[in-house]
Amino acid sequence: MLVVFLATLVRSSFGFGEALIVVPLLALSMPVNIAAPLAVLLSISIAAIVVAQDWRHIHLRSAAGLLAATVFGVPLGLLLLTHAPQEWVKGFLGVFLLLFAGYSLLAKDEFTLEEHHHGTALLLAGFLAGVFGGAYGMNGPPLVIYGSLRRWSPQQFRATLHAYFLPASLLGMVGFWSAGLWTRVVTREYLYSLPAMLPTVLLGRVINQRIPGTVFLKYVYGGLLLIGLILLAQTAPR
Repeated sequence: MLVVFLATLVRSSFGFGEALIVVPLLALSMPVNIAAPLAVLLSISIAAIVVAQDWRHIHLRSAAGLLAATVFGVPLGLLLLTHAPQEWVKGFLGVFLLLFAGYSLLAKDEFTLEEHHHGTALLLAGFLAGVFGGAYGMNGPPLVIYGSLRRWSPQQFRATLHAYFLPASLLGMVGFWSAGLWTRVVTREYLYSLPAMLPTVLLGRVINQRIPGTVFLKYVYGGLLLIGLILLAQTAPR
């Protein structure tokens, strides 16, 4: 329940970041084939609540465009998963996140997208989300970068990312179900986690609404730095 509380707080406050918390930590106390579908069930529940709460803040065109482009990126991600060394995939993503987040934190001038580049950036971000989602189960970073370049408000950031993750997670759960991984044990653990998850979604909303936009972006860049460092650490020789 502590893991669920922490992951839900991060996800509800910022719209991303729980992927590196919930599955690795839950896997310390349960098999991965239970932890993974449990994490997706939690993702569906959190996203559904956030979308119901803040649907007015959703940038619907962006969410739909990102999701559509993701579909075309997943096959390439699966190809990388089966044919490319995972250390290369993780290393590339880690270095890219460190460079982007480091530059964004240190640069004096804010880097924003020009209006005529929005469509191209949208399709590229969605496609890369599919690639990294298929290769490593991590759709979030390209979406987060796109949202930061669009200078979404904290409320838009949170609501739009959840509008993307809700159908994406539903599709993922269909996959677990078809593979026979949605079992009674997964459902039981999910029900046990609800007392920690439900009130934390509301707490995350309060935190999100109280963070100024410029400060919120610094937290976002800090989160990307942390993800990049973790990915690089996972590629280090053992």
